[in-house]
Amino acid sequence: MKKINPKKASMILLWGSIGLFFSMLVFLVISFYSNLLVTKVWRYIVIGLMVGAIGLFIWAIWLLKKHKHGLNFKKGIRWLFSILFGLYAAGCCGFLFLLYGPAHGFRDWLITTAMATMHHKHYCQWFYDDDIINKVLNSNYIQDFDEDTDASLIDFNKVDKEANEYEKEILKHDKDDLYKIIRFKVNGCDAYLAAVYDASKIKVGVSKWLGRSGQYIYDMAQEQNAVLAINGGGFFDPGYNSNGANPVGVTIKDGKIISNSSTNGNVIGFNYDNVLLLTKNQGAQAAIEAGYRDAVTMNPFLIVNGQPAFMKGNGGWGYAARTAIGQRADGIVLMLVVDSNEFRTKGASMVDLTEIMQRYGAVNAANLDGGTSSAMVEHGKIINDPIDSTLAHKTRGIPTAFLVIE
Repeated sequence: MKKINPKKASMILLWGSIGLFFSMLVFLVISFYSNLLVTKVWRYIVIGLMVGAIGLFIWAIWLLKKHKHGLNFKKGIRWLFSILFGLYAAGCCGFLFLLYGPAHGFRDWLITTAMATMHHKHYCQWFYDDDIINKVLNSNYIQDFDEDTDASLIDFNKVDKEANEYEKEILKHDKDDLYKIIRFKVNGCDAYLAAVYDASKIKVGVSKWLGRSGQYIYDMAQEQNAVLAINGGGFFDPGYNSNGANPVGVTIKDGKIISNSSTNGNVIGFNYDNVLLLTKNQGAQAAIEAGYRDAVTMNPFLIVNGQPAFMKGNGGWGYAARTAIGQRADGIVLMLVVDSNEFRTKGASMVDLTEIMQRYGAVNAANLDGGTSSAMVEHGKIINDPIDSTLAHKTRGIPTAFLVIE
């Protein structure tokens, strides 16, 4: 049986002790900020393992000094493993600095994105306790409006001048155009803004399997003869993996109540004068009495009667793929979809959506469902790039959409 070289074993012991120490250091630091990933009992075990790693490190150094000759590792291999373990140690320290260092950008992004979207809350709860999470959420929020939209602010006979580059983008089009799509970037991600010139052509579309399953937006658009479509309101999503069958709150289509569930979301839709109305949810019958012909439920409102929502920090919803709808004073409707990146770590915040809507002249605007649901369809094909939770480039079934029917 071949005898193990003592110095070779000492080097392995040295590298192993470094790896163990910094691994346990990560868990130890996390345990001081949250008990979800590392409980108090495990904290003592981690401390014991760290002490053991220090002991192994000292022993390995002693063995290396004792056996000065006969090292079987080639110099290149020794350097390679030393660099790898050095990088691992630096990576562990960098990870902790990112989570708990003086710069709070990553922490705020992680908490607001995970908590506000109600998707995979454990991603931040692993690393932060309720006190830290609440502190961040209290520093990043969007304030609700106390007023509903004033329909008289919309004048379909108003003729706007091309005052700036954004006005030119909206107003420069052929007379017979029903809509125009403007493309640009938001935080490095693709964004699509559709200016719809005839608000009377915008209807709410619903899944043909409503109550049993959602429907892909491109199928919904094609079957309901829409030339353009964006996803609509929110839906119940237990386990964050539902089939999108049941919309939240109020859904109205062609003046008929489609759904009416209890929710804190807001009602977003069009009245019979083709004005975009934004009102608080007081039930489907109240929405009918308010004059809605087509509506869905989602929140928050971004702009009401020309006034942007008061926001602190990033608005409290983090960064993700987003969809929003707005209307200008001249009646032109703005439909906005912003993609995320391939890892679903970027996209738009509520601040971004509001700024874009203001830039293009919206006097009323609201956020719609986001994330994997965010999609824009033109002539039956998705033109943006939705990404689901498995990082696959595809959308999901949804219960409602805003359709532009020629």
